[in-house]
Amino acid sequence: MPTAVLTPAELLAHWQGLRRVTRRVIEAFPEDQLYTFSIGGMRPFAVLTAEMLAIGVPMAKQIVTGEVTQFEEKAPATKAELLAKWDEATTELDALYNQIAPERFGETITLFGQYTGTVWSQFFYAIDNENHHRGQGYVYLRALGIEPPPFWDRQ
Repeated sequence: MPTAVLTPAELLAHWQGLRRVTRRVIEAFPEDQLYTFSIGGMRPFAVLTAEMLAIGVPMAKQIVTGEVTQFEEKAPATKAELLAKWDEATTELDALYNQIAPERFGETITLFGQYTGTVWSQFFYAIDNENHHRGQGYVYLRALGIEPPPFWDRQ
């Protein structure tokens, strides 16, 4: 049997560290710019954050329960609500993720009725998607003259 590079618990810890960085990016935005600022036709960061929220917990719920849901993204109306939803999702993600048996990570699943891959690959997609959108947030913050939080500080 090959040696795993990461255990499921290590992957979750890595992702939650990245989620803490993303939360600080949300916090750094002035409220009005969070919902309106865009460069080159990209979506505002609140909309990008809503996409991240629409992936993580719903994905973990489907893996745990087998119940397929439709992909739905809707940004909460205020920055405070967005941060509260982010925190709620962080707690819920921990609870759901920890219900997934390690042997299930190699199973093939189809998320939201359309995206097929292994459980591992689905989690890596969610992490990659968040990293990509957080990078857009960094560009937005710099364009607004705001220093983004350090990406390496995952505490």
